[in-house]
Amino acid sequence: MNPNPSDSIHPTDHPPDPLPNADASSPELPRVPEASPVRQIYRHTLPVRLAHWINVLCLPILVMSGLQIFNAHPALYFGNRSDRDRAVFAIRSGTDAAGVARGVTTFFGWAFDTTGWLGVSFDAMGEPRYRGFPTWATIPSGQWLAMGRRWHFFFGWIFVVNGLLFGLYSLASRHLVRDLLPTWHEIHDIGRTVRDHLRLRHPTGPEATRYNVLQKIAYTGVVFVLGPLIVLTGLSMSPNVNALAPGLLTLFGGRQSARTIHFIACFAFIGYVVAHVSMVILTGFWNNLRSMWSGWYRV
Repeated sequence: MNPNPSDSIHPTDHPPDPLPNADASSPELPRVPEASPVRQIYRHTLPVRLAHWINVLCLPILVMSGLQIFNAHPALYFGNRSDRDRAVFAIRSGTDAAGVARGVTTFFGWAFDTTGWLGVSFDAMGEPRYRGFPTWATIPSGQWLAMGRRWHFFFGWIFVVNGLLFGLYSLASRHLVRDLLPTWHEIHDIGRTVRDHLRLRHPTGPEATRYNVLQKIAYTGVVFVLGPLIVLTGLSMSPNVNALAPGLLTLFGGRQSARTIHFIACFAFIGYVVAHVSMVILTGFWNNLRSMWSGWYRV
């Protein structure tokens, strides 16, 4: 476990001497519990840490620049055609009968007033901005499709290369088999792990030195399913890629279907990040952050 002697707390070898003037009739003194030794283990290797922090840089930029691109046509469809009357998701803006700016978001025909957030947002002067996602959620903040595409494609390729290198490292070092793939015993016992998480009971001691089954499923799913899915759907929207691999667009059911799946995968990434950061905070923020920065995790 690579204990660090300087950080270890050693329990006393003998009980403390009795207090002066204590006799047999004196009440028994409370016993002081022995201190548990504190150890440090090397939990995250350098390639894992590098891949993690590169993703921390790329993901916010990819999401915000992607929302900038989405704002150019804030609607999603299935199939090849874009028919605004058959959108599965759309953000619209306009004014009501009283001339007040309104934003309306529709989802499978259900309409919601999202004024102030989606469709219509307001600047610092209180003036309405007619756009899908507000300025604080996009890169660049103003409506600039060409620059949003440059940001998205540049960091998208960094994300792709980083994912490929991490995948190769995971296979070559057996990080995938040793640390990420859940065992049959862990899958069989997944109900107990779920109940413990719902009760905010998290592993301590030696159990905290390895990923639990929910972490393994989440990490493996993101790295080897969600990541490739969002990359392939993004590539399938490129005319150049369509010319080289026309079957890719057929696989996803058309360009508009690929765009919708890409958008869903994006928000699945956001949901994963929210859950991941929440668990980092609940299970010891500084200890987890230190381990992902230096590799060493304190138990």
